[in-house]
Amino acid sequence: MNEKQWSLSKEALTIGQAMTAGILLEVSCEPSPGLVSPNSVGAHKDMNLISFLLSSAAIAPYFSIFAEMGLDCKVESQLLPKLRPLGIEAEKEFLSLTDQVNTQRGILFLGGIVAAAAGLATNAGERSMEKICEKVSVICEGMIKKELDAIREDKERTNGENLYISHGLTGIRGEVEKGLPSIKNIGYPVFQDAINSGMSVNDAMVHTLLHLFSQVEDTTVVSRVGMEGLQKCREQALRVIEKGGMESKEGRQAMTELDTYFINQNISPGGCADLLAVTVAIYLMEGCFFKLENILG
Repeated sequence: MNEKQWSLSKEALTIGQAMTAGILLEVSCEPSPGLVSPNSVGAHKDMNLISFLLSSAAIAPYFSIFAEMGLDCKVESQLLPKLRPLGIEAEKEFLSLTDQVNTQRGILFLGGIVAAAAGLATNAGERSMEKICEKVSVICEGMIKKELDAIREDKERTNGENLYISHGLTGIRGEVEKGLPSIKNIGYPVFQDAINSGMSVNDAMVHTLLHLFSQVEDTTVVSRVGMEGLQKCREQALRVIEKGGMESKEGRQAMTELDTYFINQNISPGGCADLLAVTVAIYLMEGCFFKLENILG
C-alpha cells in the first residue's frame, strides 16, 4: 500500500470486514465442486487453502478503502477510474504472496466495486442488497461498450475478451453493469431462504453455489471446457437440485459426486465462487447476523 494516509470511517471498516468475511467463508465451505476448500484443491494444481488465505489477507484492507472512496464520492460516474489504480496496487500485493499465482483477481475486481457501491448506498441512507446492486450498475455504466466493444485486433487480449469475441459472453463486466442480476435473482434469495430455514452457514453457501452453477454463464468454466462443458455443468447441477440439494440426504450425496465430476472434468467455477462471496458479504453489510445454530451447524 502506498504512503497515502487513509482516514477510515466506522462505516467503511464495517463494509470492508463484511467483504473479507464473505471471501473467507466462501473458501471455507465444502463440498464446493471444483473449487479450493479446506480439504481439497478442486480442479487446481497451483493453489490451495493457504494460497487463498495469504491473498485474502493481502487484499482485505483495500476493501475498506474502496468503501471509503464510495462514501467520499461526489460524482458517482467518476468513481470507477479512481478505484482502478488502487485495485492494481492490491493485485500486486497478493501476487507477491502467492508467487504470482492468480487466486483473487476476480473477487478483487468484483468485491472492490461492491465495497465502493456499499459506500454510495450508505450515503443514500439505505445499505440494502437492492441499493448496493443499483449503485454497482451506476459505477459500471457503459463498461461493456468502453471495454469490450472497443477491443482492438492488434491488442493482446484477456480470456474474458476472447470469450466476448467468440461467444458474446460479457462475463463479470456484464454482471456489474446490469447491477448483479445473478446475486439479486439467484444468490441472495437462495442464501437468505436457506439461512432463515435454519440451514448451517456452510450448507447454505454450498446450496447457493449449486443454484449459481445451474444458471450463471461462468466464463471461468467456459475458458476451461468451452460452452458445451458449461452446459454439462449446468445440467449436472440441476440434477442435484432436483434431488434436494443440501436439504436432503440424497442431494448431499449427489453434491459430493458433483465435486468428483467437476474435478475429473477440470471444471473450476471461479465466477460463481466470487458471486457467492459477494452474496454473503452483502448479507452481512445489510446488518444481518448468523445465529449460533447457523454457525455451528
